[in-house]
Amino acid sequence: MEKNITLVQINDTHSYLETHNEVFYEGEQLVFRKAGGYARIQTLLKEMRKDGSVVVLDNGDTIHGTYEAVTTKGWNMVPILNDLGISAMTFHWDTGYGPENLKKIGHALNYPVLAINVFNKETDELVFDPYRILEVEGISIGVIGIACNIIDKTMPASFSEGIYFTMGREELPHYINELKEKKVQLIVLLSHLGFPQDTKLLSEVEGVDICLSGHTHNRLEDSVKIGETTLIQSGSQGSFIGKLALTLENDRLKTVEHQLIPITEDITEDPALKTKVEEAVAPFRDQLDTKVGETAVNLHRGLNLEGPLDNFLLDAILHHTGSDIAFSNGWRYGAPIVKGTITLRDLYQIIPMDPPISTAELTGDEIWEMLEENMENTYSGDPYHQMGGYLKRAAGLHAYLKVENPKGLRIQKLFIGENEIDRKQTYHVSYVTHQGVPKKYGKNHKNLEKHAVQAMQDYLSDIRTYDKPMKESFRLI
Repeated sequence: MEKNITLVQINDTHSYLETHNEVFYEGEQLVFRKAGGYARIQTLLKEMRKDGSVVVLDNGDTIHGTYEAVTTKGWNMVPILNDLGISAMTFHWDTGYGPENLKKIGHALNYPVLAINVFNKETDELVFDPYRILEVEGISIGVIGIACNIIDKTMPASFSEGIYFTMGREELPHYINELKEKKVQLIVLLSHLGFPQDTKLLSEVEGVDICLSGHTHNRLEDSVKIGETTLIQSGSQGSFIGKLALTLENDRLKTVEHQLIPITEDITEDPALKTKVEEAVAPFRDQLDTKVGETAVNLHRGLNLEGPLDNFLLDAILHHTGSDIAFSNGWRYGAPIVKGTITLRDLYQIIPMDPPISTAELTGDEIWEMLEENMENTYSGDPYHQMGGYLKRAAGLHAYLKVENPKGLRIQKLFIGENEIDRKQTYHVSYVTHQGVPKKYGKNHKNLEKHAVQAMQDYLSDIRTYDKPMKESFRLI
């Protein structure tokens, strides 16, 4: 007897509750259109539920990424999330307000936070439930969670206070076997490791039927088959959802049909959820809608080596500090700012945590070593060694790279300004967050009074309109 179940993936929304600008790839062109919005996602979910049983799962990066979410420590999201009928989630930036806050939010949600790879530092016990078993259409579904493993390796210490993370590679087979012993017929892995990491993991571990992958924001038009496992990932910022139509026969998975669904403006907003979204954002709307400047170029993070959105942030930092070089992390999230008005909301979407601008002194040797380390974290041939994000963003330097080279041998030439780098010279550097310049590099690290958002406002106040071209700080050869 055949049974049909629809599995829906929501991943890496970064708390974008409403429709926003999004970048799309058409041929060799980048185009910008409106997309996303939880009220539109709710409409699709309700339509799917009319046709049969639907299981909705959330990969995390859910309660952090906008001013509203950061200001409320993610609590503005709870009423909306509880209305969607989600069955489980895992996490990454969701610990941005500390693990204890996430645990409290987990208790307020009507579904569990899952992670087989997060442990208490004192007791070595699991901090979150490892899995949840769902009964749908007479089918027992086991959902296993793996949280992002780099939280205690690349993020601020407060993100992992009292806990530590593993890759989940050693733990996963145990929980697969445990679920099979409980007669589970379908095993779903809800992972925030990233697409490269999940593909390697699933090549090593058997027994997973479906993997919902998050973290790396891939828009997979087609599902990927790894052994007997079907893997999907569905973009970011709620601009897409992933739909899997599963057919089971004699309680075994027979067919899987995948669809990546863009959340377009022509989808009607669900009225009830739209009201809750408005309640979540209304206290901040007037403030965030304030115009702070204009841009004559489209600002986005749609490219791996360099992003105009980050160039704008770096230019504002250099404008304030006068440093030789400015660095920031290669963040993937952040809605584009299209030509025209820049609002305060836009600035917070560039860098929602609004950290202070920091300065330090680094030698040429340290800059070289830091960039090589970042390239290994970004392009390592072993996915387990990749730490997520794009290449570190930089202004004030030009580097010629061979990313296919082994660790430590990727930089071919490096210039600071117009001159080739002097490995023994000390350079004045400015940055935001320790991901921009880790504390192990350089000396005299100082946090300035001015924070990133104010620096961008001041920069726009002075220049009025941003119109700079791409910097080509990093060039592949």
